[in-house]
Amino acid sequence: MADLNALVDSLSALTVLEAAELSKMLEEKWGVSAAAAVAAPAAGGGGAAAPAAEEQTEFDVILTGDGGKKINVIKEVRAITALGLTEAKTLVESAPKAVKEGVNKEEAEKIKAQLEAAGATVEIK
Repeated sequence: MADLNALVDSLSALTVLEAAELSKMLEEKWGVSAAAAVAAPAAGGGGAAAPAAEEQTEFDVILTGDGGKKINVIKEVRAITALGLTEAKTLVESAPKAVKEGVNKEEAEKIKAQLEAAGATVEIK
């Protein structure tokens, strides 16, 4: 096992840029995010206030209805998702249904605006 005290001393000698690079390298090697690792203990130890402090970063755009303009909505869904005609029609007819999942807030708002312009009713979760 490595000498932990020597490792701590070596890490303490790093510059901020070197520490940031080390963080990126470890994230890539281990397939994790340092931000997620830091947020998990904060949520557990912070009590009820901690979840409110966390900001949602991924959103789902949910089509709740076609607003009576099914053809326009199907066209817009096809443009947004690159689905075929049959798949887009099925998605629109099976509303409420997710059009896009796990997108950032800007993209979610953009998709919502596009679908609403086509006549759809949309919800972001």
